[in-house]
Amino acid sequence: MAGLIARADETALAASGLGCLDRCLPLLGGTDQVLRPLWVSLADGTGWEGALAEVRRGLRDAGAAPDSAPGSDCGAAAVLARSMLDAVPAARSAGALRSWADACSTAALRVHRLLDAGDGGMTPLVAAELRRQIRVLELLEADGDAVTGGLRQVLDVSTEGRRVLRAVVSRSRRSEVRAGSDGA
Repeated sequence: MAGLIARADETALAASGLGCLDRCLPLLGGTDQVLRPLWVSLADGTGWEGALAEVRRGLRDAGAAPDSAPGSDCGAAAVLARSMLDAVPAARSAGALRSWADACSTAALRVHRLLDAGDGGMTPLVAAELRRQIRVLELLEADGDAVTGGLRQVLDVSTEGRRVLRAVVSRSRRSEVRAGSDGA
């Protein structure tokens, strides 16, 4: 992963970080389209700072997801997801995006580890997230014109990951509700 991030260009770095954030979106309470302004900005190469402000407003207004109670695994995962959003660089420079993409990769893997009740090793959920992260960078590395094909495929990878995480968060919430009602 580190080698792919080191070789990535500005577009791939932005897509990598944005993809990690997009896949963790169910923890932030936003709609599936809330990150769209950043994806559009990435595709057309303009307006990153304005798109970022729009996304932050949209997620601030949405509030936390109802299943992200403080102290729970979902709550801890939501804090990590929020940190990814808070760290999005205002300017699209390769240096800032490289640091952000690397931090997002780590945070997204930690989110998936928190939400997967495995034995602490490389759980299936974490392994799938790592595969998605690698796939995103490989897609953009292989596609000389990222805007035409690569970004669309990256968005598809992120959408799939978001659906998986949404199901995991829902399952976790149901388990917490059952555990709470059993203890009452």
